[in-house]
Amino acid sequence: MIDRLTLTNFKAFQHAEIPLGPLTLLTGLNSSGKSTVMQALALLRQSNMAGSLTNPWRFIENGIHIPGMDGLLLNGELVGLGTGQDVLHEDFSGSAPMITLAVDEGSYRYSYTAAYAPEQNLLPLVETQLPSDTEGPAHPGPTEAALHPSYFRASYFQYLHADRITPAERYPRDHQVAIGRGFLGVRGEHAVNYLRHHARDEVPDGPLRHARAKSPLLLDQVAAWMGELCPGVNLEAAPIEGTDTVRLSYGFGDALTATRRRRPTNVGFGLTYALPIVVACLTAQPGGLILLENPEAHLHPQGQTRMAGLAAAAAAHGAQLIVETHSDHVLNGMRLAVKQGLLAPEQALVHFFRSTDGSGVEVITPHIDEDGQLDQWPMGFFDELENTLVQLLD
Repeated sequence: MIDRLTLTNFKAFQHAEIPLGPLTLLTGLNSSGKSTVMQALALLRQSNMAGSLTNPWRFIENGIHIPGMDGLLLNGELVGLGTGQDVLHEDFSGSAPMITLAVDEGSYRYSYTAAYAPEQNLLPLVETQLPSDTEGPAHPGPTEAALHPSYFRASYFQYLHADRITPAERYPRDHQVAIGRGFLGVRGEHAVNYLRHHARDEVPDGPLRHARAKSPLLLDQVAAWMGELCPGVNLEAAPIEGTDTVRLSYGFGDALTATRRRRPTNVGFGLTYALPIVVACLTAQPGGLILLENPEAHLHPQGQTRMAGLAAAAAAHGAQLIVETHSDHVLNGMRLAVKQGLLAPEQALVHFFRSTDGSGVEVITPHIDEDGQLDQWPMGFFDELENTLVQLLD
C-alpha cells in the first residue's frame, strides 16, 4: 500500500508530502491541486507501462549507476498532461528546474527525478532512488521485486476520470483491455464488456457483498448496489453479434424484467455514469489501487452517501482507494463507515486543499475519530450550507 506521495515542482506543488491510507478523500476548491495527486500516481504507472521506467539504473563495477534514456511519459492511456512547460511548478525550488515524484510503501521509498524539457512529453530521468536495503555487495542493483512500487506490479488497478461514459446505444468490446488486462478504461468505457464477461463471477463474502442481492454473482451484486441509487433496477450486458460492441439495458422490478428492457438513453443519466465505479469497487482485489474522480457526479445525496459506503467496503476488503470529491455526502458516508466499524479511524484519511497567497497550496488534514467526528473544520471545508443558512436567517 502507498503510505505517502511526495511531489516536488510538479504542477500546483512546489513541495508537498501527502499521507495516504486505505481510503483517502481529497477535497477542496477547484484547481487547488486535488487532481494532481491522482495524476502523479497515474503518471508513474503510465511511464512504467510504456517501458520508460523499466530499467533506468545502469550499474558500473564500483556500484555507481548511470541514468539511462528513460523518463516520465506525460501523455498516454492514463493521463495526458501536455509537455514539460505544463507540469513544472511556476515557482520551482532548487537551482535547476527538476520534477521529483516519490512514493513511500512502508519503509521503502521510490523516488524519480526528471529534467525539465519545456516542449517534450517525455521528461528524461536524471536521478532515481531505491530502497537502500536492496543494495549491497550481494546485490549491485535493486532486486526485481523492489525495482518499483508494488502498485506498478499490482494486477488490479483502475483510474476512473470525472469524464465517464454516458448513456449510449452500445459500448466497446475490447477483449485485450477488458478481459486480458481487467482494465475498465479511464472513462469506464470497458465496464459493460467487463461486466458481461464476469457476470457469473462471485463477489467474495465480506464487506463488499450486498446482503439483499439475489445471489453473490457479480451481475446481481452490481444490480443490488445500483439499487441503492435507483431501487428495483437490474442490468443486462450482451454482445451485439457481428460487431465489436456490447449492449447495456436496464429493467425495473420483477414484473418488467422479462417483458421490457430499457436502453441507457431512456434511463436517468446517473445510473450509467455510476456503473463503472460500482464495477470497479465490487471487483477490487486486496493490494489493488483504485483512483476515483468525483464519484458523486449525477447522483442524489442518498446515492452519494451510499457510494462512499461502497468505496469504504472496497478498502475494508484490502484495496486502496484515493477519491477526489466535492461532496459533503461522500465525506459523511466515509465518516459513517468509520463510526459503524467498517474502517478504523486511521484507515480513513481526509485532505483539504486550498490555495495560499501567491502560487502555493496548503494541505490540511482533519482527523476522524472512532465516532466519525472530525477534529477540525477549516474555513472553506464543506461549510457552504452553514454560510448560506446564516445569510438566509439574517
